[in-house]
Amino acid sequence: MSEFYYSRPLDESEGTFKDRGSKFYALLFPVREVEEVGDLVQQVKKKYYDARHHCVAYRIGKEGEHTYTNDDGEPGNTAGAPILAAIRSAELTDTLIVVVRYFGGIKLGVRGLIEAYRGAAEDAIAQGEFEKIIPKTIFTLDFGYPQTSEVNRILHRFETEKVEANYTDTCSITLSIETKNFDALQEQFELARISFTVKE
Repeated sequence: MSEFYYSRPLDESEGTFKDRGSKFYALLFPVREVEEVGDLVQQVKKKYYDARHHCVAYRIGKEGEHTYTNDDGEPGNTAGAPILAAIRSAELTDTLIVVVRYFGGIKLGVRGLIEAYRGAAEDAIAQGEFEKIIPKTIFTLDFGYPQTSEVNRILHRFETEKVEANYTDTCSITLSIETKNFDALQEQFELARISFTVKE
């Protein structure tokens, strides 16, 4: 994933990969919560009940912080890890991919399995539609009226969006800014001794 940008799927998609008689079917699902995964995997297992393996990988969260892989009986790190690698390579989050394998009678070896599981996942990704997400930081400025010109001078240097503003005895403004630009903005406020808080 790029440091400040990522994409997530808009809908489900499917992909395939074939090698020496074995068939690999990849099913991609958009997911927002880890709790959604179990039911989706069970749906795939029910639909493809006669398959030998149902291998899983997901990456979920604002920064792709929640990851999981399952080789489902394949040799260690030959299935789940390659699927996750495909998800990471495409800079995706909130994405679950299950790859179903029908054995063709010929062993593929470690390298062959890795290529097959990743290839199926990549095909499902290639067939999907995605939206780019730009992480933003929301923060609130609290300052007195005499500091208004200094606040405006600093904000003029950055592209921000106003979320909320309250003007009473003091000023309170809530804004959002692309996360990649927040550190530079924060430094300017600290130098000017202007109070701010970041919303989680």
